[in-house]
Amino acid sequence: MLARQTSSAGDQEEGAMPPRSNPTARQERLGAELRKMRERAGISARAAAALLGSNPMHQSHVETGRSGISEDRLRRLATHCACDDAAYVEALVAVATERGKGWWEEYRGIVAPSGLNLAELEQHAESVQTFQMAHVPGLFQTEDHMRAMFRYVSPDWPQEDLNAHVAFRSRRQQIITGEHATPYEAVIHEAALRILVGGRKTTRAQLEHILELSDLDNVTVRVLPFATEDFAGAGHSMLYVRGAVPQLDTVQLDTAHGGEFLDSEPRLKQYRKRYERVASTALEPGPSRDFITQILQEL
Repeated sequence: MLARQTSSAGDQEEGAMPPRSNPTARQERLGAELRKMRERAGISARAAAALLGSNPMHQSHVETGRSGISEDRLRRLATHCACDDAAYVEALVAVATERGKGWWEEYRGIVAPSGLNLAELEQHAESVQTFQMAHVPGLFQTEDHMRAMFRYVSPDWPQEDLNAHVAFRSRRQQIITGEHATPYEAVIHEAALRILVGGRKTTRAQLEHILELSDLDNVTVRVLPFATEDFAGAGHSMLYVRGAVPQLDTVQLDTAHGGEFLDSEPRLKQYRKRYERVASTALEPGPSRDFITQILQEL
């Protein structure tokens, strides 16, 4: 009885918290997954709120990421929705019970929200796969490469903003070079390796850095040469981020207006197949290193 009373008190505190004005993509994703769980069970938002001792407005805030949800309520909702996927429920509980702000929050107001959301997504990834047609993957870029790219795309940025964006991207790279490194696989088209971003000296240093990273146990680099036959995926660059369970995977696409995130089951399936098709025609890691070395020698 005491434990039940404690949970109820916690739920009351949860419901009393003011809604977030700017939920992160991860908070919005949790809400979206809870909504999908409820809808698959054929339960209305009003009925779910009643089952949880809440109200429709608060339930709406939870499902849009504007309000959190306690572990007790989340598990009760899963039970009411007959969700018997234990791994999925545990993954949602882990998201719901996270505390504290990530390092990327230091850059809010400087870096676009899509960039902050990407850093958060990468931080919690089980593994990452990327295919890049025209750009060196951001987590592989040297500081000189970043500066040259940022100056070209945003020439009016104050030096302070430029430095902040370089520092932000460099800090993101810790997921592959830090103590608890994330498995990272990159398929890079030859075009991205040959574009002289920042000039020949910067490009040489960039290619050497990619070779150094390819020596890490958690990093796999594969090259897709121009000479590859039957390739028609030039418009399909992507970042595929694997979550704790497949249902929490996310695809990130670069657009002219910032990053776009996709997480519907049909889209995830579509991009998994696209990545697998591209990867199946790329060189293996050893020949890829040789290929990059050859490009270096030609510079």
